Amino acid sequence: MERTPTTTLRIGTWCVNPTSGQISRDGETARLEARTMRLLLCLADHAGEVVSIDDLLNQVWSGVAVSSDSVYQAVASLRRLLGDDPKQPAYIATVPRLGYRMVATVSPWVDEPAIQIAQTTPIASPVPAEIEAVDVAPPNAPSLGLPRKALWAIGAVICLALAVAFLPRAHTANRRHVDPPATASLQPQKSIAVLPFSDLTEGMKEGEFADGMTEELIDKLSKLPGLRVPSPTSTFYYRDKDMPVADIAKALGVVYVLDGSVRKSGARVRVAARLVRADNGYVIWSETYDRPFHDLLMVQDDIAGEVTKALGSATELKAG
Repeated sequence: MERTPTTTLRIGTWCVNPTSGQISRDGETARLEARTMRLLLCLADHAGEVVSIDDLLNQVWSGVAVSSDSVYQAVASLRRLLGDDPKQPAYIATVPRLGYRMVATVSPWVDEPAIQIAQTTPIASPVPAEIEAVDVAPPNAPSLGLPRKALWAIGAVICLALAVAFLPRAHTANRRHVDPPATASLQPQKSIAVLPFSDLTEGMKEGEFADGMTEELIDKLSKLPGLRVPSPTSTFYYRDKDMPVADIAKALGVVYVLDGSVRKSGARVRVAARLVRADNGYVIWSETYDRPFHDLLMVQDDIAGEVTKALGSATELKAG
């Protein structure tokens, strides 16, 4: 798809503005880092085609010495921003051993014209004065032999009786509508939220790497039987929120919270993680890993394994 660098695009349901670095949809706006925007535009330029990891490295990370892991982490972060599900992708599909493909529709953004509804004012037809003055009953209607005041009185009594009969039902219906059912859901003991890991790298240049670590841990823990784990969309909402951990855990409906940090230096990475019981703030488990960058997947497996053991021990202690 040919475009100028400043062309505003429609990618799926998102409006993508390369100039401002923002994407927006239904009043929701997110700002993308420069490299994340280049990644999105690169995939959009080749919509429907498979873009290899090498091509992405050459076009998005031109002049920067990084490994393919940077691509994986950046794609995971971009999917999160787009609200995409890698298992049922609506935007970016993974093509095993080949690369990635933009599956969403890509086109120039065209503002939809506002629909103007003609305002018409009904013209009241003039009513002759003589008609306004006559009785409502037609001229040939048989007379009931009752005075007009008596008819009005009978009508008022009937209306009052109907109102009294209807009032209890209306009150009951209104109570059913206004009063919501009580929602006293219990938090399962084996439930954990993985909060966004902090980027402690000098210059904080590895935000995408930290986000990718968070999402990978959520994915690994969510596959464990019996463990309840909120989605990345839920937990990333609380990034940089000035809220106590106990309040976040209560909002997410979990008992435990896993948070941590990443610090990348050259070819090595340090990952620190801790598991906290949210209601009392006690640290159940913590560990720091100093590993070569290519051992990142092993670090994620180690964290998931240690967290599982810690949760099992904590649950046994709670039951005892």
